[in-house]
Amino acid sequence: MYDVVLLSLGSERDAPGGGCGSGGACCGGADEAGGATPEERCETPRVPVLACADALTARGARVETVTARSDADIDQVLARLDGPPRADGLTWPDPDGKTRLVVATASDGQLRAVLRRLVRRYAPPPSRRPADLPGNRTVPDLPPVGVLPLDPARTGAARDLAAQLGLPRDPAAVAAAVLDGTARRLDLLRNDGGSVTLDGALLGAADDAGRPLHWRGRVEVDDAILSDGEEAIMACAIGNAAGYARLDDVTLLADPDPTDGRVEVAVAVPVVTRSRLGRRRVRLEVRRARGRAVAVVPRDEKVPFLDDGVEGELNRKRSWWTEPGAWAVWTS
Repeated sequence: MYDVVLLSLGSERDAPGGGCGSGGACCGGADEAGGATPEERCETPRVPVLACADALTARGARVETVTARSDADIDQVLARLDGPPRADGLTWPDPDGKTRLVVATASDGQLRAVLRRLVRRYAPPPSRRPADLPGNRTVPDLPPVGVLPLDPARTGAARDLAAQLGLPRDPAAVAAAVLDGTARRLDLLRNDGGSVTLDGALLGAADDAGRPLHWRGRVEVDDAILSDGEEAIMACAIGNAAGYARLDDVTLLADPDPTDGRVEVAVAVPVVTRSRLGRRRVRLEVRRARGRAVAVVPRDEKVPFLDDGVEGELNRKRSWWTEPGAWAVWTS
């Protein structure tokens, strides 16, 4: 019998648009619950969470629903995944644990928030790197998580990570995957800003009319230089999965794969050419590279970006690197 924790994130968690769910609401649409505040709605779990809890209970699991509103709340849940004490004193996940975690997500940013805390909990400091840590990783195998999407599947280019991975969305199917499924291991991107990326990042923005705002920066993938920092860049995509593979009708990432141990990076650069008659033309050149790590050094003061759907601004060098197979999801 398994103990299962169904974890939801409350209104204080970061997410696109300032909320942690759709429409700026933490646990549901803005019109739900008769005009109740986001905090009041978060006191009661969403319907998919209750349905998943019922399905788990019917299968004999002991289920607890938790709403976390701070990193400390998340950490209290993750502590249940700890293994027995080690001789080196490191906190390590239990590979044979009987506690399973399901994260109810209204956005990829919420799932990222939980994985970020998992990494912070289990990543050993460089000075205490243990011999049993894989040579191409800075974190051990993180415990698998069940993913319970709270919003309907989106079609087109803007698919969430669960849809990209083909994970179940029905609460009963999620429960079955957590209890009877297999753990599918996936690559994780860490960065030197102290966070993680599950899907990808898109650097650049557009004005109110939808026109790209060009920026400058040096972009390197391992030893390949995609931009030297002197030319204008329309967009830069850093892909672990395919969430930022396309920008409007432009293909940025050719074939991102969250299981191949590499990050795919693309920059879209406007290039000016002239016809035989001397007419000026601008074409978009997309440069791509794959590797172990990518570094972006902005030349402009601030470069807007989205990272797993969460907005930010880059004003200093940022590096991402791949942790092959570091995290995992339960799948049927």
